[in-house]
Amino acid sequence: MIVNLGDKSVEITEGDITEYEGEAIVNAANNHFWMGGGVAGAIKRKGGQVIEQEAMRYGPKPVGEAVITSGGALRAKHVIHAAVMGQDLATNSKMILDATRSSLQLAESKKIGSLAFPALGTGVGGFPLTEAADIMIGATADFLRRSKSLRRVTFVLFGREAYEIFATRAKELKN
Repeated sequence: MIVNLGDKSVEITEGDITEYEGEAIVNAANNHFWMGGGVAGAIKRKGGQVIEQEAMRYGPKPVGEAVITSGGALRAKHVIHAAVMGQDLATNSKMILDATRSSLQLAESKKIGSLAFPALGTGVGGFPLTEAADIMIGATADFLRRSKSLRRVTFVLFGREAYEIFATRAKELKN
């Protein structure tokens, strides 16, 4: 599903974020940037250990910040590591909002035109999907309205439930 915001778009898809063919994907990271399970583990398995090695050079950072690395063997050229939780792997709405905004701003500063997000904090972090969708879709739409480089943000979601929740929230942007 695609929602156009002028000459920019928000896309909602169900699938594997490691298969995304745009310029960059976002990793739901801890603030030390070691890559264990969930989205981070999948990115490391598919893209290679080099992604984690590059990311860990930046850590630790305050929760809510983001760093960028190469995409290793992934189709995407870059991985933006959004520190959405600390070492305790717990998150909250402010951390998700800050990590989303930091990721978008970092993509913009690197002149990235297409970016894919997972549902930040909803796996290992245990944050509710509906609240994550509200936070992330809202922040993304606000950002895209003033973005100069970023043209397309795709939410690549694992599972039908996550897809339906994010798609419902994205449809509200049309109003």
